[in-house]
Amino acid sequence: MATQERPHPNVPSIDQSDRLVPINLRQSGPTPVQMLISTRVRKSPFWDLSIEAGCWRATVYNRMYHPRNYVRPEDGGAMAEYDALVNRVTLWNVAVERQIRVRGPEAEAFVNRVVTRDATKIAPMRGKYVILCNESGGILNDPVLLRLADDEFWFSASDSDLQLWLEGVNVGLGYDVDIAEIDVAPLQVQGPWSEDFMADLFGEAIHDLPYYGLMETELAGCPVVVSQTGFSGEKGYEVYVRDASLHAEAVWYALRGQGARYGLRVTAVAHHRRIAAGILSWGQDMDIETSPFQVNLAYQVPRKKEADYIGRAALEAQRAEIEAGRYPFRLKLVGLAMGGQPITDYAPDFWLIATPDGARVGYVTSPWWSPELGYNIALGYVPIAQTELGTKLLVELPEGYSEVSGQPVAAEVVEVPFRPSAHPSAREQARATEPDRAT
Repeated sequence: MATQERPHPNVPSIDQSDRLVPINLRQSGPTPVQMLISTRVRKSPFWDLSIEAGCWRATVYNRMYHPRNYVRPEDGGAMAEYDALVNRVTLWNVAVERQIRVRGPEAEAFVNRVVTRDATKIAPMRGKYVILCNESGGILNDPVLLRLADDEFWFSASDSDLQLWLEGVNVGLGYDVDIAEIDVAPLQVQGPWSEDFMADLFGEAIHDLPYYGLMETELAGCPVVVSQTGFSGEKGYEVYVRDASLHAEAVWYALRGQGARYGLRVTAVAHHRRIAAGILSWGQDMDIETSPFQVNLAYQVPRKKEADYIGRAALEAQRAEIEAGRYPFRLKLVGLAMGGQPITDYAPDFWLIATPDGARVGYVTSPWWSPELGYNIALGYVPIAQTELGTKLLVELPEGYSEVSGQPVAAEVVEVPFRPSAHPSAREQARATEPDRAT
């Protein structure tokens, strides 16, 4: 008797043939084990302070402990943190954004060689959201790049070994620069009340600080750099604590002390809010094998940048293919409005996307419930034929989120961002005004 063929657990029907390492699509659900995290994972200067503030769950990011939840599920969980963010003001421990400094006589030329945008157009005491690509055009990192001086830049790194890449590249290029991680740890202050709160701490100059503007100042006698930046879509700031291993406690308690009158709440990074704003998360929505043209970051690939940069030839070839009507990738990132029960926690799997006839064709990267819209939203990859706005799809949600046990929920391709941000990020502004250009 012939045995029934067992379907492959990694769902090979989803075409990832243009990847060397396919995204793991095994639908294995939560991980019911206790994770051992030892001294190989670094504790940031704010880690014990996060525990004191109620952090009960964490992950690892940039080889550091990263707080993921403060409010317990029985007290409202992540959606209670969301309420504090969109209605008041929140404080985030984001020390995992390691600061990689490039400093020296040729710092500008080196940075301009490794980022796709034109670093020469970033004035001192300003910043910009940038990407770095490899020779194939894959996104290596998408940091905020801060320019502290003519000869000094900080990469506020996302979750990858950016320092090793920069050092390795310069072995061959030989620019006269020093590349090092420095003892600077950032905190984020995010929410509609953040500007008034920060003005109480740092004075009226906060009101004049432009988006991506920087300011050298002090808090509780400790040197800090303040920027108007954030990962939320709400008004927000980052406080980069210099000599953080010495000053973390003083700055943290100064922020929390003044924040009491604003109802400030210590929360995790707001992935629910950044999804609504269309802000991408490296390692989740994109990675080293993802092109910026697949994830709506075409504006990060300038047509007229004078200096050469790593990945330029590959990216220009990709753009030429797209403009000729030959999309060179199997899948593209889109926004999805989905049915199902409210998704109010992190997804443990890349949930599968199917066509109305049930053919599995893609996967969800970042899903969450939107209280304002009243339905689930998500970012996900689908073939180019399914990327048109209004395309009807299905998403295979796990038990607990599906409307009918074992049945996928309806989904539709929609505009990103999903709803206007109170303070549109540079990403949103660039998409709206210059969708295929950047400087």
